[in-house]
Amino acid sequence: MTSPTVRRRRLSAELRRHRVRAGMTLNDVAEELEWSPAKLGHIETGIRKWPSVMEISALLKLYGVTGGRREAILTLVRESRLRPWWTEYEDVLSSAYVGNEAGAVTVRTYAGILIPDLLQVPDYTATVARSLGHGDHGAERMVAAHLKRQEILESGSLGRYHAVVEEDALQRVSADLSLLRVQAGRLVELATGSEHVTVQLLPTSAGPHPGLAGPFSIMGFEEDEADLAYVEATQGGAIVESEEAVRSCRGVWDRLTGIAADPRATVGILRRMALLT
Repeated sequence: MTSPTVRRRRLSAELRRHRVRAGMTLNDVAEELEWSPAKLGHIETGIRKWPSVMEISALLKLYGVTGGRREAILTLVRESRLRPWWTEYEDVLSSAYVGNEAGAVTVRTYAGILIPDLLQVPDYTATVARSLGHGDHGAERMVAAHLKRQEILESGSLGRYHAVVEEDALQRVSADLSLLRVQAGRLVELATGSEHVTVQLLPTSAGPHPGLAGPFSIMGFEEDEADLAYVEATQGGAIVESEEAVRSCRGVWDRLTGIAADPRATVGILRRMALLT
């Protein structure tokens, strides 16, 4: 799946790289093209979401970029301007996160007291949606959005998906044994049916742990792009790009996977939960 979000970030990096190679500052370029430095800065940082092909062509000509490299960058421009499917669901999901998730090759995720989105069965998603205040229509939209996102587990674009799942996330729906069985069964199905998916259960008996600060995901990309993290918050999550912050998330992740049940033990526990009557 081509993600315009990831293409836009890649475009920004390419433009900065070629400007530096040309030995030019932002002010140099702005003066040559009679642009404001702010306009160029916004293009390079991605604040301006949809630069035109004409604008980028002017930059590449100034930087001396020609041939196949030029065409590849202009292709990035066109792809970054596409309207992706998830913009239709911005009322029930975070486009900032999903846009990066769709272009990631690895995802490591901890969802706190919830089952991670890509592992949820529709009835679980609907239950969560209603707990967040959505009516029937909103719940249906969240289910549809999650099912669409889950396609990346089957498409092969996501090389590895690793989730740490709280036992509490399942226990919170234990009043509905049917839902508990179906959700636990789905986790077993994914954990055993795909070499790309790893699930580790974090038992309640582990007590307080580093993940108590809140849910987060770490996303890895191809072409030597730096990892990103997404940190959940009550008023909407945020993409974290700084190397120090992402390293901190990796440290929490390593400690979580160290105290969680290993994948084989996890499957055994989940199978017992799926057989509850």
